[in-house]
Amino acid sequence: MKVLRGVADIPADWPASAVSIGKFDGVHAGHRAVIAELQALADSDGLASVVVTFDRHPLAVLAPQECPQTLISTEQKLALLAETGVRATLLLEFTAALAALSPEDFIESIVVQGLHARTVLVGRDFRFGARGAGDVHLLQELGDRFGFTVRLIDDVKPDRMRRVSSTWIRELLSRGEVGAAITLLGHNPTVRGEVVHGAKRGRELGFPTANLSPASEGLIPADGVYAGWLTDAGIRYPAAISVGNNPTFDGVAQKQVEAFVLDQDIDLYDHVVEVSFVERIRGMVAFTGIEPLIVQMHDDVEKVRGILA
Repeated sequence: MKVLRGVADIPADWPASAVSIGKFDGVHAGHRAVIAELQALADSDGLASVVVTFDRHPLAVLAPQECPQTLISTEQKLALLAETGVRATLLLEFTAALAALSPEDFIESIVVQGLHARTVLVGRDFRFGARGAGDVHLLQELGDRFGFTVRLIDDVKPDRMRRVSSTWIRELLSRGEVGAAITLLGHNPTVRGEVVHGAKRGRELGFPTANLSPASEGLIPADGVYAGWLTDAGIRYPAAISVGNNPTFDGVAQKQVEAFVLDQDIDLYDHVVEVSFVERIRGMVAFTGIEPLIVQMHDDVEKVRGILA
């Protein structure tokens, strides 16, 4: 996949395109349905398939106090989009200037003049341009003016009631329901970050963990213990993952992600790794002492083995 970082990065000879526009936070099942249709249309009409998205949630600029935490970082989003097979992603820096573009100027300068769109695919609730003034009806009018067709994509509703959305996925992760989140995402919730030195309590207890930097990318699920995977340099290892502040000990930072790799003692310090969540085993609890904690950790590891087997 070619990544175009801004309109200025689009080659002058860019071919006619089939385009979809959106935040694509999480690149979830709804997004993947849109991209699958985008690809099919592009292939049948001999067009380049292009996703147009942003480097941050628009609310980060428009109303920071209302901006939700994103499911994934920009780089994670680009990696997931690349997996879909789309030909290119146009990544726009969402600035006050971009937000101020009228709907007509947004479409003409970016979609028509920049990407030479022949088909534009969007959801029925699509809004665009300054203050969200543009809707699908205006988009269709602009299509008639500039020579592109508009295809509306129906919502993906796994339960036939609620559409797949980043908001729904955030709700599930906030409750630790990673299995349900996986169904909506189409992939495992994943946190990416550098392995840093911690208090080394896990090693002292016989369970050395890889502690992720607080600056890690991706939405961390609710506190608890999870079965999952740690991936380092393309190699995936089964892992028992702890999320939280480990209430048995004092002075531990909130939302610490620690991964104990099963049956491997590997040096991961300073490596950038991915920790993917598969299933929540239990919530985070305070133990009365070290011995009960060790017993529980052994039990957690055996449950992880069973889940990942």
